[in-house]
Amino acid sequence: MLREAFQDLNRLRQIAQVVARHGFGAYLDRTRLGELLRRDGGPVPEAEPPLEAGAAPAAPAGGAEPGRKTAARFRQLLLDLGPTFIKLGQLLSSRPDILPSYWVDELSELQDAVPPFPIAEVRKEIERGLGRRVEECFARLDESPLASASIAQVHRAVTHGGAQVVVKVQRPRIRQRIESDLQLLYVLAQLVESVVEETGIYTPSGIVEEFDRAIHEELDFANEAENARRMAAAARRRPYVVIPQVHDALSSSTVLTLDYVEGVKLSEVTAEAGYDVEAVARTIIEVAFRQLFEDGLFHGDPHPGNILVLPGNRIALLDFGLVGRLTRPMQEALVTLIMAVSLRDPDTVARILNRIGVPADHTPITAFRADIGAILDRYLGLRLEEIRSSTLLRDLLDLAVKHKIHVPKEYAVLSKASITVEGIIRRLYPKLDILEVGLPYARELLLSRLSPGDASGTLMKSLLKLQGLAEDLPAQLSQILMDLESGKFRVNVRSESLDRIAENLSSLSLTLFLGLVASGLTAGAFLVLSRALSGWPGLPFLAGAALVLAGVLFGAGLVLWLAGRPRRKISVRRLFKR
Repeated sequence: MLREAFQDLNRLRQIAQVVARHGFGAYLDRTRLGELLRRDGGPVPEAEPPLEAGAAPAAPAGGAEPGRKTAARFRQLLLDLGPTFIKLGQLLSSRPDILPSYWVDELSELQDAVPPFPIAEVRKEIERGLGRRVEECFARLDESPLASASIAQVHRAVTHGGAQVVVKVQRPRIRQRIESDLQLLYVLAQLVESVVEETGIYTPSGIVEEFDRAIHEELDFANEAENARRMAAAARRRPYVVIPQVHDALSSSTVLTLDYVEGVKLSEVTAEAGYDVEAVARTIIEVAFRQLFEDGLFHGDPHPGNILVLPGNRIALLDFGLVGRLTRPMQEALVTLIMAVSLRDPDTVARILNRIGVPADHTPITAFRADIGAILDRYLGLRLEEIRSSTLLRDLLDLAVKHKIHVPKEYAVLSKASITVEGIIRRLYPKLDILEVGLPYARELLLSRLSPGDASGTLMKSLLKLQGLAEDLPAQLSQILMDLESGKFRVNVRSESLDRIAENLSSLSLTLFLGLVASGLTAGAFLVLSRALSGWPGLPFLAGAALVLAGVLFGAGLVLWLAGRPRRKISVRRLFKR
Protein backbone atom coordinates (compact mmCIF):
# COMPACT_ATOMS: atom_id res chain seq x y z
CA MET A 1 0.00 0.00 0.00
CA LEU A 2 2.79 2.41 0.96
CA ARG A 3 4.70 1.47 -2.19
CA GLU A 4 1.69 2.28 -4.38
CA ALA A 5 1.31 5.64 -2.62
CA PHE A 6 4.94 6.53 -3.40
CA GLN A 7 4.46 5.42 -7.02
CA ASP A 8 1.36 7.60 -7.37
CA LEU A 9 3.20 10.56 -5.84
CA ASN A 10 6.09 10.06 -8.24
CA ARG A 11 3.70 9.83 -11.18
CA LEU A 12 1.93 12.97 -9.98
CA ARG A 13 5.27 14.76 -9.90
CA GLN A 14 5.99 13.61 -13.46
CA ILE A 15 2.61 14.95 -14.58
CA ALA A 16 3.30 18.28 -12.89
CA GLN A 17 6.68 18.55 -14.61
CA VAL A 18 5.18 17.89 -18.05
CA VAL A 19 2.32 20.34 -17.39
CA ALA A 20 4.78 23.07 -16.40
CA ARG A 21 7.10 22.31 -19.32
CA HIS A 22 4.29 22.96 -21.80
CA GLY A 23 3.43 26.33 -20.31
CA PHE A 24 0.48 25.41 -18.07
CA GLY A 25 2.39 25.74 -14.80
CA ALA A 26 0.49 28.87 -13.73
CA TYR A 27 -2.74 26.87 -13.63
CA LEU A 28 -0.93 24.13 -11.70
CA ASP A 29 0.27 26.63 -9.10
CA ARG A 30 -3.28 27.90 -8.59
CA THR A 31 -4.20 24.42 -7.33
CA ARG A 32 -1.21 24.57 -4.89
CA LEU A 33 -0.20 21.19 -6.28
CA GLY A 34 3.11 22.58 -7.54
CA GLU A 35 3.90 23.98 -4.09
CA LEU A 36 3.07 20.61 -2.50
CA LEU A 37 5.33 18.71 -4.89
CA ARG A 38 8.21 21.15 -4.39
CA ARG A 39 7.88 20.77 -0.62
CA ASP A 40 7.89 17.01 -1.07
CA GLY A 41 11.33 17.23 -2.56
CA GLY A 42 10.69 16.92 -6.29
CA PRO A 43 11.56 19.99 -8.34
CA VAL A 44 8.79 21.24 -10.56
CA PRO A 45 9.88 23.57 -13.36
CA GLU A 46 8.64 27.10 -13.28
CA ALA A 47 5.74 27.93 -15.57
CA GLU A 48 6.82 28.91 -19.01
CA PRO A 49 5.33 32.02 -20.59
CA PRO A 50 2.83 31.47 -23.40
CA LEU A 51 4.61 30.41 -26.56
CA GLU A 52 5.14 33.01 -29.23
CA ALA A 53 3.80 32.68 -32.76
CA GLY A 54 5.30 29.67 -34.45
CA ALA A 55 6.75 28.20 -31.21
CA ALA A 56 3.86 25.89 -30.38
CA PRO A 57 4.50 22.26 -31.29
CA ALA A 58 2.59 21.21 -34.38
CA ALA A 59 0.84 24.57 -34.54
CA PRO A 60 -1.42 25.18 -37.51
CA ALA A 61 -0.02 26.95 -40.52
CA GLY A 62 0.33 30.61 -39.80
CA GLY A 63 -0.09 30.14 -36.06
CA ALA A 64 -2.02 33.38 -35.78
CA GLU A 65 -4.81 32.26 -33.47
CA PRO A 66 -3.82 32.06 -29.77
CA GLY A 67 -6.51 29.50 -28.98
CA ARG A 68 -5.15 27.11 -31.58
CA LYS A 69 -1.61 27.47 -30.23
CA THR A 70 -2.81 26.59 -26.73
CA ALA A 71 -4.72 23.59 -28.11
CA ALA A 72 -1.57 22.45 -29.96
CA ARG A 73 0.47 22.67 -26.75
CA PHE A 74 -2.22 20.74 -24.89
CA ARG A 75 -2.16 17.98 -27.53
CA GLN A 76 1.61 17.69 -27.20
CA LEU A 77 1.23 17.59 -23.41
CA LEU A 78 -1.13 14.60 -23.67
CA LEU A 79 1.30 12.83 -26.00
CA ASP A 80 4.10 13.26 -23.47
CA LEU A 81 1.94 12.00 -20.59
CA GLY A 82 1.37 8.61 -22.22
CA PRO A 83 -1.40 6.15 -23.18
CA THR A 84 -4.07 7.05 -20.62
CA PHE A 85 -3.93 10.76 -21.38
CA ILE A 86 -3.78 10.13 -25.13
CA LYS A 87 -7.00 8.14 -24.82
CA LEU A 88 -8.51 10.95 -22.76
CA GLY A 89 -7.63 13.38 -25.56
CA GLN A 90 -9.21 11.06 -28.13
CA LEU A 91 -12.38 10.93 -26.04
CA LEU A 92 -12.46 14.74 -25.84
CA SER A 93 -11.95 14.93 -29.61
CA SER A 94 -15.19 12.99 -30.03
CA ARG A 95 -17.09 15.46 -27.84
CA PRO A 96 -17.53 18.78 -29.69
CA ASP A 97 -20.17 19.61 -27.07
CA ILE A 98 -17.40 19.98 -24.47
CA LEU A 99 -14.56 21.77 -26.24
CA PRO A 100 -14.40 24.51 -28.91
CA SER A 101 -14.18 23.28 -32.50
CA TYR A 102 -10.50 24.17 -32.97
CA TRP A 103 -9.60 22.17 -29.82
CA VAL A 104 -11.55 19.21 -31.21
CA ASP A 105 -9.72 19.52 -34.54
CA GLU A 106 -6.36 19.62 -32.78
CA LEU A 107 -7.08 16.66 -30.49
CA SER A 108 -8.42 14.68 -33.47
CA GLU A 109 -4.82 14.52 -34.70
CA LEU A 110 -3.79 12.50 -31.64
CA GLN A 111 -2.34 9.18 -32.72
CA ASP A 112 -1.37 6.57 -30.16
CA ALA A 113 1.04 4.59 -32.36
CA VAL A 114 3.83 3.30 -30.14
CA PRO A 115 6.75 0.89 -30.63
CA PRO A 116 5.58 -2.74 -30.78
CA PHE A 117 6.18 -5.14 -27.91
CA PRO A 118 8.13 -8.37 -28.61
CA ILE A 119 6.51 -11.40 -30.23
CA ALA A 120 7.39 -13.48 -27.16
CA GLU A 121 5.12 -11.28 -25.02
CA VAL A 122 2.45 -11.40 -27.72
CA ARG A 123 2.42 -15.17 -27.52
CA LYS A 124 2.25 -15.07 -23.71
CA GLU A 125 -0.71 -12.70 -23.79
CA ILE A 126 -2.54 -14.87 -26.34
CA GLU A 127 -2.00 -17.97 -24.21
CA ARG A 128 -3.07 -16.11 -21.06
CA GLY A 129 -6.20 -14.74 -22.76
CA LEU A 130 -7.29 -17.91 -24.58
CA GLY A 131 -6.02 -20.46 -22.07
CA ARG A 132 -4.27 -22.51 -24.79
CA ARG A 133 -0.91 -22.63 -26.48
CA VAL A 134 -0.55 -20.46 -29.56
CA GLU A 135 0.09 -23.53 -31.74
CA GLU A 136 -3.28 -24.95 -30.68
CA CYS A 137 -5.07 -21.74 -31.68
CA PHE A 138 -3.36 -20.76 -34.94
CA ALA A 139 -1.57 -22.58 -37.71
CA ARG A 140 0.57 -19.47 -38.28
CA LEU A 141 1.11 -16.19 -36.44
CA ASP A 142 3.09 -13.43 -38.15
CA GLU A 143 5.86 -11.99 -36.01
CA SER A 144 5.66 -8.50 -37.50
CA PRO A 145 2.56 -6.55 -36.35
CA LEU A 146 0.16 -4.87 -38.77
CA ALA A 147 -0.36 -2.06 -36.25
CA SER A 148 0.81 -1.17 -32.76
CA ALA A 149 -1.13 1.20 -30.47
CA SER A 150 -1.12 2.09 -26.80
CA ILE A 151 -3.84 -0.40 -25.84
CA ALA A 152 -3.23 -3.31 -28.20
CA GLN A 153 -1.21 -4.72 -31.06
CA VAL A 154 -2.55 -6.40 -34.21
CA HIS A 155 -0.98 -9.42 -35.94
CA ARG A 156 -2.02 -11.35 -38.99
CA ALA A 157 -2.58 -15.10 -38.56
CA VAL A 158 -4.06 -18.23 -40.13
CA THR A 159 -6.42 -20.59 -38.29
CA HIS A 160 -6.17 -24.37 -38.48
CA GLY A 161 -9.21 -24.23 -40.75
CA GLY A 162 -7.27 -22.08 -43.23
CA ALA A 163 -9.09 -18.78 -42.51
CA GLN A 164 -7.08 -15.57 -42.85
CA VAL A 165 -7.55 -13.57 -39.65
CA VAL A 166 -6.17 -10.66 -37.64
CA VAL A 167 -5.47 -11.03 -33.93
CA LYS A 168 -5.75 -8.01 -31.63
CA VAL A 169 -3.71 -8.57 -28.47
CA GLN A 170 -3.86 -6.33 -25.41
CA ARG A 171 -0.57 -4.93 -24.15
CA PRO A 172 0.90 -6.50 -21.00
CA ARG A 173 0.10 -4.66 -17.74
CA ILE A 174 -1.74 -1.89 -19.60
CA ARG A 175 -4.79 -2.25 -17.35
CA GLN A 176 -2.72 -1.64 -14.18
CA ARG A 177 -1.11 1.44 -15.74
CA ILE A 178 -4.48 2.89 -16.74
CA GLU A 179 -6.04 2.16 -13.33
CA SER A 180 -3.21 4.03 -11.61
CA ASP A 181 -3.52 7.03 -13.94
CA LEU A 182 -7.30 7.07 -13.51
CA GLN A 183 -6.94 7.52 -9.76
CA LEU A 184 -4.68 10.50 -10.36
CA LEU A 185 -7.11 11.90 -12.95
CA TYR A 186 -9.89 11.88 -10.34
CA VAL A 187 -7.63 13.78 -7.93
CA LEU A 188 -6.66 16.30 -10.61
CA ALA A 189 -10.32 16.76 -11.62
CA GLN A 190 -11.27 17.60 -8.04
CA LEU A 191 -8.37 20.07 -7.83
CA VAL A 192 -9.48 21.71 -11.08
CA GLU A 193 -13.06 22.02 -9.84
CA SER A 194 -11.81 23.84 -6.74
CA VAL A 195 -10.06 26.56 -8.75
CA VAL A 196 -11.88 26.95 -12.08
CA GLU A 197 -14.17 29.93 -12.51
CA GLU A 198 -16.74 28.09 -14.58
CA THR A 199 -17.12 24.61 -16.03
CA GLY A 200 -20.17 25.19 -18.23
CA ILE A 201 -22.62 22.32 -18.30
CA TYR A 202 -19.92 19.70 -17.72
CA THR A 203 -17.64 19.18 -14.72
CA PRO A 204 -14.07 17.80 -14.81
CA SER A 205 -15.10 14.94 -12.50
CA GLY A 206 -18.01 14.10 -14.81
CA ILE A 207 -15.68 14.01 -17.81
CA VAL A 208 -13.27 11.71 -15.96
CA GLU A 209 -16.14 9.43 -14.93
CA GLU A 210 -17.25 9.16 -18.56
CA PHE A 211 -13.66 8.48 -19.61
CA ASP A 212 -13.42 5.81 -16.89
CA ARG A 213 -16.43 3.99 -18.36
CA ALA A 214 -15.20 4.40 -21.94
CA ILE A 215 -11.65 3.16 -21.29
CA HIS A 216 -12.87 0.12 -19.35
CA GLU A 217 -15.20 -0.74 -22.21
CA GLU A 218 -12.26 -0.46 -24.60
CA LEU A 219 -10.09 -2.64 -22.36
CA ASP A 220 -12.73 -5.38 -22.51
CA PHE A 221 -12.55 -6.73 -26.06
CA ALA A 222 -15.84 -8.57 -25.49
CA ASN A 223 -17.59 -5.20 -25.99
CA GLU A 224 -15.86 -4.62 -29.32
CA ALA A 225 -16.69 -8.18 -30.39
CA GLU A 226 -20.37 -7.62 -29.58
CA ASN A 227 -20.36 -4.36 -31.55
CA ALA A 228 -18.84 -6.14 -34.55
CA ARG A 229 -21.39 -8.96 -34.35
CA ARG A 230 -24.35 -6.58 -34.24
CA MET A 231 -23.08 -4.48 -37.13
CA ALA A 232 -22.31 -7.61 -39.15
CA ALA A 233 -25.85 -8.91 -38.56
CA ALA A 234 -27.31 -5.65 -39.88
CA ALA A 235 -24.93 -5.63 -42.88
CA ARG A 236 -25.94 -9.09 -44.12
CA ARG A 237 -28.80 -7.58 -46.14
CA ARG A 238 -26.52 -4.88 -47.58
CA PRO A 239 -24.12 -6.31 -50.17
CA TYR A 240 -22.28 -3.01 -50.55
CA VAL A 241 -20.73 -3.12 -47.04
CA VAL A 242 -18.55 -5.78 -45.39
CA ILE A 243 -18.07 -6.22 -41.62
CA PRO A 244 -15.40 -8.76 -40.56
CA GLN A 245 -16.75 -11.74 -38.67
CA VAL A 246 -15.66 -12.43 -35.09
CA HIS A 247 -14.07 -15.81 -34.31
CA ASP A 248 -15.61 -16.44 -30.90
CA ALA A 249 -13.51 -19.52 -30.09
CA LEU A 250 -10.35 -17.44 -30.57
CA SER A 251 -11.49 -14.34 -28.68
CA SER A 252 -11.64 -13.25 -25.04
CA SER A 253 -11.59 -10.04 -23.00
CA THR A 254 -7.92 -9.43 -23.95
CA VAL A 255 -7.67 -11.17 -27.34
CA LEU A 256 -9.91 -10.47 -30.36
CA THR A 257 -9.77 -12.44 -33.60
CA LEU A 258 -11.62 -11.28 -36.75
CA ASP A 259 -11.59 -12.07 -40.45
CA TYR A 260 -8.82 -10.45 -42.44
CA VAL A 261 -10.24 -8.16 -45.15
CA GLU A 262 -8.19 -7.42 -48.26
CA GLY A 263 -8.95 -3.97 -49.61
CA VAL A 264 -7.59 -0.63 -50.77
CA LYS A 265 -7.00 2.26 -48.40
CA LEU A 266 -9.15 5.34 -48.98
CA SER A 267 -6.01 7.43 -49.48
CA GLU A 268 -5.27 5.39 -52.61
CA VAL A 269 -8.77 5.76 -54.11
CA THR A 270 -8.62 8.44 -56.80
CA ALA A 271 -10.18 9.06 -60.19
CA GLU A 272 -6.70 8.94 -61.73
CA ALA A 273 -6.27 5.41 -60.39
CA GLY A 274 -9.44 4.31 -62.21
CA TYR A 275 -11.91 4.37 -59.31
CA ASP A 276 -15.47 5.68 -59.54
CA VAL A 277 -15.05 8.14 -56.68
CA GLU A 278 -18.66 9.34 -56.84
CA ALA A 279 -19.94 5.78 -56.46
CA VAL A 280 -17.60 5.15 -53.51
CA ALA A 281 -18.72 8.41 -51.86
CA ARG A 282 -22.38 7.51 -52.31
CA THR A 283 -21.74 4.04 -50.82
CA ILE A 284 -20.16 5.59 -47.72
CA ILE A 285 -23.14 7.90 -47.28
CA GLU A 286 -25.57 5.03 -47.91
CA VAL A 287 -23.92 2.95 -45.17
CA ALA A 288 -23.84 5.88 -42.73
CA PHE A 289 -27.51 6.80 -43.17
CA ARG A 290 -28.73 3.20 -43.07
CA GLN A 291 -26.88 2.68 -39.80
CA LEU A 292 -28.38 5.87 -38.39
CA PHE A 293 -31.99 5.56 -39.48
CA GLU A 294 -32.48 1.80 -39.56
CA ASP A 295 -30.02 0.14 -37.20
CA GLY A 296 -29.60 2.81 -34.53
CA LEU A 297 -25.99 1.59 -34.35
CA PHE A 298 -23.28 3.52 -36.18
CA HIS A 299 -19.50 3.54 -36.45
CA GLY A 300 -18.27 6.24 -34.07
CA ASP A 301 -14.81 6.69 -35.63
CA PRO A 302 -15.08 6.25 -39.43
CA HIS A 303 -11.69 7.80 -40.24
CA PRO A 304 -9.94 6.73 -43.48
CA GLY A 305 -7.83 4.12 -41.66
CA ASN A 306 -11.01 2.27 -40.62
CA ILE A 307 -12.52 2.10 -44.14
CA LEU A 308 -11.32 -0.10 -47.01
CA VAL A 309 -12.59 0.01 -50.59
CA LEU A 310 -13.39 -3.37 -52.17
CA PRO A 311 -14.14 -4.36 -55.79
CA GLY A 312 -17.53 -3.20 -57.06
CA ASN A 313 -17.33 0.10 -55.12
CA ARG A 314 -18.09 -1.73 -51.90
CA ILE A 315 -16.57 -0.74 -48.56
CA ALA A 316 -15.40 -2.59 -45.45
CA LEU A 317 -15.52 -1.10 -41.94
CA LEU A 318 -12.85 -1.91 -39.35
CA ASP A 319 -12.26 -1.25 -35.62
CA PHE A 320 -15.44 -1.21 -33.55
CA GLY A 321 -14.09 0.10 -30.25
CA LEU A 322 -16.18 3.30 -30.54
CA VAL A 323 -19.76 2.68 -31.65
CA GLY A 324 -22.66 5.12 -31.24
CA ARG A 325 -26.17 4.03 -30.34
CA LEU A 326 -29.43 5.84 -31.02
CA THR A 327 -32.69 4.79 -29.40
CA ARG A 328 -35.93 4.98 -31.35
CA PRO A 329 -36.90 8.37 -29.82
CA MET A 330 -33.43 9.68 -30.69
CA GLN A 331 -33.80 8.50 -34.27
CA GLU A 332 -37.21 10.17 -34.55
CA ALA A 333 -35.86 13.42 -33.11
CA LEU A 334 -32.96 13.30 -35.57
CA VAL A 335 -35.34 12.72 -38.50
CA THR A 336 -37.53 15.63 -37.42
CA LEU A 337 -34.43 17.80 -37.04
CA ILE A 338 -33.22 16.97 -40.56
CA MET A 339 -36.66 17.62 -42.05
CA ALA A 340 -36.88 20.95 -40.20
CA VAL A 341 -33.43 21.94 -41.46
CA SER A 342 -34.36 21.05 -45.04
CA LEU A 343 -37.52 23.19 -44.74
CA ARG A 344 -35.57 26.10 -43.14
CA ASP A 345 -37.79 26.02 -40.06
CA PRO A 346 -35.77 27.55 -37.18
CA ASP A 347 -38.74 27.30 -34.77
CA THR A 348 -38.88 23.50 -35.09
CA VAL A 349 -35.09 23.17 -34.99
CA ALA A 350 -34.95 25.20 -31.76
CA ARG A 351 -37.75 23.14 -30.20
CA ILE A 352 -36.14 19.81 -31.14
CA LEU A 353 -32.70 20.81 -29.82
CA ASN A 354 -34.28 22.05 -26.62
CA ARG A 355 -36.19 18.77 -26.28
CA ILE A 356 -33.34 16.34 -26.96
CA GLY A 357 -31.06 18.24 -24.58
CA VAL A 358 -31.30 19.29 -20.96
CA PRO A 359 -31.18 23.08 -20.54
CA ALA A 360 -28.91 24.04 -17.65
CA ASP A 361 -30.85 27.27 -17.20
CA HIS A 362 -33.70 29.17 -18.78
CA THR A 363 -32.90 29.49 -22.47
CA PRO A 364 -34.25 32.60 -24.24
CA ILE A 365 -35.99 30.87 -27.13
CA THR A 366 -36.07 34.05 -29.22
CA ALA A 367 -32.28 34.46 -29.23
CA PHE A 368 -31.82 30.71 -29.74
CA ARG A 369 -34.18 30.72 -32.73
CA ALA A 370 -32.47 33.77 -34.25
CA ASP A 371 -29.05 32.11 -34.03
CA ILE A 372 -30.42 28.95 -35.67
CA GLY A 373 -31.96 31.00 -38.47
CA ALA A 374 -28.61 32.63 -39.14
CA ILE A 375 -26.93 29.22 -39.39
CA LEU A 376 -29.57 27.85 -41.77
CA ASP A 377 -29.25 30.89 -44.03
CA ARG A 378 -25.49 30.45 -44.13
CA TYR A 379 -25.46 26.74 -45.06
CA LEU A 380 -28.43 25.76 -47.17
CA GLY A 381 -27.94 25.86 -50.92
CA LEU A 382 -24.19 25.33 -50.68
CA ARG A 383 -22.19 22.30 -51.75
CA LEU A 384 -19.29 20.88 -49.82
CA GLU A 385 -16.74 22.52 -52.09
CA GLU A 386 -18.29 25.89 -51.15
CA ILE A 387 -18.36 25.32 -47.38
CA ARG A 388 -15.14 26.27 -45.57
CA SER A 389 -16.07 26.06 -41.89
CA SER A 390 -17.61 22.97 -40.29
CA THR A 391 -20.63 20.78 -40.75
CA LEU A 392 -24.12 22.05 -40.10
CA LEU A 393 -24.61 19.48 -37.32
CA ARG A 394 -21.53 20.62 -35.45
CA ASP A 395 -22.54 24.27 -35.69
CA LEU A 396 -25.98 23.42 -34.31
CA LEU A 397 -24.31 21.47 -31.49
CA ASP A 398 -21.99 24.39 -30.73
CA LEU A 399 -25.03 26.64 -30.62
CA ALA A 400 -26.77 24.34 -28.13
CA VAL A 401 -23.70 24.44 -25.88
CA LYS A 402 -23.57 28.24 -26.20
CA HIS A 403 -27.12 28.41 -24.87
CA LYS A 404 -26.21 25.92 -22.08
CA ILE A 405 -28.20 22.97 -23.38
CA HIS A 406 -26.68 19.67 -22.28
CA VAL A 407 -26.87 17.41 -25.35
CA PRO A 408 -26.65 13.60 -24.84
CA LYS A 409 -23.23 12.21 -25.69
CA GLU A 410 -24.66 10.03 -28.47
CA TYR A 411 -25.37 13.16 -30.51
CA ALA A 412 -21.85 14.43 -29.79
CA VAL A 413 -20.36 11.15 -31.07
CA LEU A 414 -22.64 11.42 -34.11
CA SER A 415 -21.43 14.97 -34.72
CA LYS A 416 -17.79 13.87 -34.62
CA ALA A 417 -18.53 10.94 -36.97
CA SER A 418 -20.37 13.24 -39.39
CA ILE A 419 -17.38 15.60 -39.44
CA THR A 420 -15.10 12.68 -40.33
CA VAL A 421 -17.43 11.45 -43.07
CA GLU A 422 -17.69 14.99 -44.45
CA GLY A 423 -13.90 15.15 -44.69
CA ILE A 424 -13.82 11.84 -46.57
CA ILE A 425 -16.52 12.91 -49.04
CA ARG A 426 -14.89 16.30 -49.49
CA ARG A 427 -11.68 14.58 -50.61
CA LEU A 428 -13.37 11.94 -52.77
CA TYR A 429 -16.12 13.93 -54.48
CA PRO A 430 -16.66 17.45 -53.10
CA LYS A 431 -19.54 18.23 -55.51
CA LEU A 432 -21.80 15.85 -53.60
CA ASP A 433 -24.39 17.45 -51.29
CA ILE A 434 -24.65 15.15 -48.26
CA LEU A 435 -27.92 16.66 -47.05
CA GLU A 436 -29.51 16.24 -50.48
CA VAL A 437 -28.38 12.62 -50.70
CA GLY A 438 -29.42 11.80 -47.14
CA LEU A 439 -32.83 13.47 -47.20
CA PRO A 440 -34.61 10.52 -48.90
CA TYR A 441 -33.51 8.23 -46.04
CA ALA A 442 -34.95 10.64 -43.47
CA ARG A 443 -38.22 10.89 -45.41
CA GLU A 444 -38.39 7.11 -45.69
CA LEU A 445 -37.99 6.67 -41.94
CA LEU A 446 -40.47 9.45 -41.17
CA LEU A 447 -43.12 7.93 -43.43
CA SER A 448 -42.56 4.47 -41.98
CA ARG A 449 -43.07 5.87 -38.46
CA LEU A 450 -46.41 7.38 -39.49
CA SER A 451 -47.62 4.23 -41.24
CA PRO A 452 -50.41 2.33 -39.40
CA GLY A 453 -48.51 -0.88 -40.14
CA ASP A 454 -45.34 0.31 -38.43
CA ALA A 455 -44.13 -2.44 -36.10
CA SER A 456 -43.00 0.10 -33.50
CA GLY A 457 -46.53 1.51 -33.28
CA THR A 458 -45.32 5.11 -33.30
CA LEU A 459 -48.52 6.46 -34.89
CA MET A 460 -50.79 4.53 -32.53
CA LYS A 461 -48.77 5.63 -29.49
CA SER A 462 -49.04 9.26 -30.57
CA LEU A 463 -52.82 8.92 -31.06
CA LEU A 464 -53.17 7.31 -27.61
CA LYS A 465 -51.21 10.18 -26.03
CA LEU A 466 -53.45 12.73 -27.74
CA GLN A 467 -56.53 10.85 -26.59
CA GLY A 468 -55.25 10.76 -23.00
CA LEU A 469 -54.42 14.45 -23.12
CA ALA A 470 -57.87 15.32 -24.46
CA GLU A 471 -59.51 13.31 -21.66
CA ASP A 472 -57.32 14.60 -18.81
CA LEU A 473 -57.09 18.28 -19.77
CA PRO A 474 -60.68 19.32 -18.79
CA ALA A 475 -60.38 17.62 -15.39
CA GLN A 476 -56.99 19.24 -14.72
CA LEU A 477 -58.25 22.71 -15.70
CA SER A 478 -61.31 22.21 -13.48
CA GLN A 479 -59.08 21.28 -10.53
CA ILE A 480 -56.94 24.40 -11.05
CA LEU A 481 -60.05 26.63 -11.09
CA MET A 482 -61.39 24.97 -7.91
CA ASP A 483 -58.05 25.53 -6.15
CA LEU A 484 -58.08 29.19 -7.19
CA GLU A 485 -61.62 29.64 -5.91
CA SER A 486 -60.92 27.97 -2.56
CA GLY A 487 -57.59 29.74 -2.05
CA LYS A 488 -55.56 26.54 -2.14
CA PHE A 489 -53.67 27.45 -5.30
CA ARG A 490 -50.06 28.28 -4.48
CA VAL A 491 -47.15 29.43 -6.60
CA ASN A 492 -43.61 28.84 -5.35
CA VAL A 493 -41.00 31.32 -6.55
CA ARG A 494 -37.31 30.51 -6.22
CA SER A 495 -34.41 32.88 -6.77
CA GLU A 496 -30.80 31.75 -6.75
CA SER A 497 -29.67 35.25 -5.75
CA LEU A 498 -32.01 35.28 -2.74
CA ASP A 499 -30.87 31.77 -1.80
CA ARG A 500 -27.23 32.90 -1.85
CA ILE A 501 -28.09 35.98 0.27
CA ALA A 502 -29.90 33.75 2.77
CA GLU A 503 -26.92 31.39 2.97
CA ASN A 504 -24.53 34.31 3.48
CA LEU A 505 -26.73 35.80 6.21
CA SER A 506 -26.99 32.43 7.93
CA SER A 507 -23.21 32.00 7.80
CA LEU A 508 -22.65 35.57 9.03
CA SER A 509 -25.07 35.17 11.94
CA LEU A 510 -23.44 31.92 13.01
CA THR A 511 -19.97 33.50 12.76
CA LEU A 512 -21.08 36.48 14.87
CA PHE A 513 -22.66 34.17 17.45
CA LEU A 514 -19.48 32.11 17.77
CA GLY A 515 -17.42 35.29 18.01
CA LEU A 516 -19.61 36.72 20.76
CA VAL A 517 -19.52 33.47 22.75
CA ALA A 518 -15.74 33.25 22.33
CA SER A 519 -15.37 36.87 23.46
CA GLY A 520 -17.57 36.22 26.48
CA LEU A 521 -15.58 33.15 27.44
CA THR A 522 -12.31 35.08 27.07
CA ALA A 523 -13.54 37.92 29.28
CA GLY A 524 -14.89 35.43 31.79
CA ALA A 525 -11.59 33.56 31.86
CA PHE A 526 -9.64 36.73 32.69
CA LEU A 527 -12.19 37.57 35.41
CA VAL A 528 -11.77 34.09 36.93
CA LEU A 529 -7.99 34.45 36.78
CA SER A 530 -8.21 37.74 38.69
CA ARG A 531 -10.25 36.00 41.37
CA ALA A 532 -7.73 33.13 41.44
CA LEU A 533 -5.01 35.60 42.30
CA SER A 534 -7.05 36.37 45.44
CA GLY A 535 -6.54 32.82 46.59
CA TRP A 536 -9.58 30.93 45.27
CA PRO A 537 -8.43 27.30 44.60
CA GLY A 538 -9.35 25.47 41.35
CA LEU A 539 -10.19 28.62 39.46
CA PRO A 540 -7.02 28.60 37.23
CA PHE A 541 -8.10 25.25 35.73
CA LEU A 542 -11.58 26.63 35.00
CA ALA A 543 -10.08 29.73 33.40
CA GLY A 544 -7.78 27.62 31.20
CA ALA A 545 -10.69 25.48 30.02
CA ALA A 546 -12.65 28.65 29.14
CA LEU A 547 -9.72 30.00 27.11
CA VAL A 548 -9.34 26.72 25.23
CA LEU A 549 -13.06 26.65 24.41
CA ALA A 550 -12.92 30.28 23.34
CA GLY A 551 -10.02 29.50 21.02
CA VAL A 552 -11.94 26.59 19.45
CA LEU A 553 -15.01 28.76 18.88
CA PHE A 554 -12.89 31.60 17.47
CA GLY A 555 -11.20 29.16 15.09
CA ALA A 556 -14.55 27.76 13.95
CA GLY A 557 -15.81 31.28 13.31
CA LEU A 558 -12.68 32.11 11.31
CA VAL A 559 -13.09 28.99 9.18
CA LEU A 560 -16.72 29.86 8.45
CA TRP A 561 -15.73 33.41 7.51
CA LEU A 562 -12.97 32.20 5.17
CA ALA A 563 -15.22 29.57 3.60
CA GLY A 564 -17.86 32.18 2.87
CA ARG A 565 -15.47 34.56 1.12
CA PRO A 566 -15.56 34.57 -2.70
CA ARG A 567 -12.38 33.09 -4.17
CA ARG A 568 -10.82 34.09 -7.43
CA LYS A 569 -10.78 31.15 -9.81
CA ILE A 570 -9.25 30.23 -13.12
CA SER A 571 -11.27 31.21 -16.18
CA VAL A 572 -11.75 28.29 -18.56
CA ARG A 573 -12.76 30.67 -21.34
CA ARG A 574 -9.46 32.55 -20.98
CA LEU A 575 -7.58 29.25 -21.23
CA PHE A 576 -9.34 28.40 -24.50
CA LYS A 577 -8.62 31.86 -25.93
CA ARG A 578 -4.91 31.90 -25.05
